[in-house]
Amino acid sequence: MSTTSMHPATSASQNQPADQSQSPALPYARRRDQLVGSVIDASTTVLAQYDHDIVKFGMGAPAPDMLPAADFARIAAQVFSPENFTYGETKGEPVLIDALHEYLTSTDQIPPEQQGNRDRLLITSGGMQGLDLGFKLFVTPGDLVACESPTYTNGSATAMSYEAEILEIPVDEEGMQIDALVDHTRRTGRAPKVIYTVPTFQNPAGVTMSLPRRERLLEFAHRHRSVIIEDNPYGMLRFEGESLPALSDLSPNDPLIFGVRTFSKFVAPGLRVGWIDVDPEVRELAVNAKQTMDSCAPVPNQHLIARWLQEGGADSHVEVLRKAYRERKVAMSEGLARLFPGEVRATDPDGGFFLWVTFEDESINTEDLMTTALEEGVAYIPGPAFSPAGNFSNALRLCFASAAPDRIDDGLQRLRRAVDRYLAER
Repeated sequence: MSTTSMHPATSASQNQPADQSQSPALPYARRRDQLVGSVIDASTTVLAQYDHDIVKFGMGAPAPDMLPAADFARIAAQVFSPENFTYGETKGEPVLIDALHEYLTSTDQIPPEQQGNRDRLLITSGGMQGLDLGFKLFVTPGDLVACESPTYTNGSATAMSYEAEILEIPVDEEGMQIDALVDHTRRTGRAPKVIYTVPTFQNPAGVTMSLPRRERLLEFAHRHRSVIIEDNPYGMLRFEGESLPALSDLSPNDPLIFGVRTFSKFVAPGLRVGWIDVDPEVRELAVNAKQTMDSCAPVPNQHLIARWLQEGGADSHVEVLRKAYRERKVAMSEGLARLFPGEVRATDPDGGFFLWVTFEDESINTEDLMTTALEEGVAYIPGPAFSPAGNFSNALRLCFASAAPDRIDDGLQRLRRAVDRYLAER
């Protein structure tokens, strides 16, 4: 999907003298130029500028009808009490850690070697805080961080905020191309300090890293002492095919694996609760780092999720999600094939949220197309948003999880009209 590329984390212009004809420049930190923000998150602001109906394929969020809202309303009346509206333990509310550990154990998401070890879990304010903690603990300015290309650029942007140098490694149908990672290290004599990967139902491509590549990635990390930040928000949302072990399953109790998980994708993103699964020594440092951020994740929300897990709500809910998301993925795949025959290539994931769509006509620029698409009533995220270098100009990401099949068909018809307009007007 891309060629290997590398870009430094500092701007060549940052040390230029201030224009004295202007008001004095503020004494920003050097990292200012690396606070690049998120095109994905900013899309909510863009959508607010339009008052007509828009089919939202942009944000990677479950549709409102996929949230256990009735359960939450009932449980909230029980757990939203005065004692839960105060500060909590930085590592997380014990009741949630226990409930989460029991759920992960019962669903085989914790390797047998790690079962019973709650000291690996730390509750975070969403998955993004988990990523921030990982890069904060392991990245020194100038360190090399390898990431997939395309990638979830909220992850790479977090690395850049700590002044990392980003190395983009191409992705294909088997995930990150480990050969490219090995070749770069051999050519330059420089291995990445950190490897950031979404190996299962990757964001944005939807692909899953094959077992041989997972094993090779672990071998590479052990040889070079590279920390792997394994971002796994979609792992339990497999609706087809055979499950693959997480990296932490293949290498249990491995201090080089920093696991990041979240409730956002299978419960509700607005709760802002996630967790990390890390070596106990790393967790102690993460507690210290988190105390300088927010002291604790939202305490009422932690108790809400804990009670929901204790009641067994997750088991039936996840099954509903898997069935619905398979139906929605099929609707989107078939719609693209029907409406864009021979014009696009789309990935075909076995789980998760996303299709990665590439136009065969490389002159189509999905950033330029975006305005027309919004006018026609459909939103997506352009391909360059998933590359620090701005690659993939003729690609886009579509979220199938956020709309019912009939709504997906409506959105794709709007996209068809937008592309036709774009091609006719340019």
